[in-house]
Amino acid sequence: MKESKPVQTVPTSEKTIGEIVADDYRTAKVFEDHGIDFCCGGKVALGSACTEKGIDLATITRELGAAKSEPVERSQNYASWELSFLADYIVNAHHTYVKENTGQITAYAHKIATVHGANHPEVIKIASIFDKVAIDMASHLQEEEEVFFPAIKRADAARKEGSAPEAKDIETIRNSIRKLSHEHEEVGDAIHSIRHLAKDYAIPGDVCNTFVVTYQKFREFENDLHKHVHLENNILFLKAADL
Repeated sequence: MKESKPVQTVPTSEKTIGEIVADDYRTAKVFEDHGIDFCCGGKVALGSACTEKGIDLATITRELGAAKSEPVERSQNYASWELSFLADYIVNAHHTYVKENTGQITAYAHKIATVHGANHPEVIKIASIFDKVAIDMASHLQEEEEVFFPAIKRADAARKEGSAPEAKDIETIRNSIRKLSHEHEEVGDAIHSIRHLAKDYAIPGDVCNTFVVTYQKFREFENDLHKHVHLENNILFLKAADL
C-alpha cells in the first residue's frame, strides 16, 4: 500500500495578492487600506508587495486573518461560481455600472475642467485621460460580451457534456485573455494616473459641488474597476484557461 504524500501548504507570504483575494474577497479591504493593488497587480507575491510598500508582513497577515475570521457567504465566494454564471454576473454588475456612469463622469470632468481648470490645471489632464478610458472601456466591454464570453460559455457547455470544445472557441479564449489582460493594465494605469493627479481625490477649498461629486464618482469608478478586473484577471481568466 502506497503512503500518501503530505499536502504541501504554500506560505501566505508566497501566495500572490490575486490568489489571496480570489480565495476570499473580504481580504480586498485589507489591501485597499494599505494601497496594494489586488487587480492588475495581483500576480505579485504578498511578501514582495510588503517589501515594496515597506509594510510589516506580520501585521498584514494578522489583518488578513481577522478579515477571514467569519464564515464567507456564498454570495462573496466568487471562485466557487460556475464559469458561465460568473461571466453573466460581471456583465450584469460591472458592465452595467460602466455603461451607466462613464457618460456622466465624462460630462462632469469636462465641466470642472472648464470652470476650475485655470486654478487647478490637473483637472484638464484628468478629463483628457478619462475620455480615453471611456472610449477604450466601451470597446473592451463589447468584445467581452460579443466574442469572449460567448466562446467561454460554448466551451464550458461542451466540457460539461463530456465533449471537446471547438478549436475556434479555444483559440478565441486564448487570444482574448492575452488582449483583455493587456487592456486591463492600460485602464488600470490610466485610473492610477487620475488618482495621482487628483492627489488621492483630496477636495480643494475653492471648488463647487460639481467638483466634489466628480471626485466622488472617480473614486467610485476606481473601486468598481478594482473588483471588476480582479474577478476577470484572478478568477474568470484562470477558469477559462483551464478549458
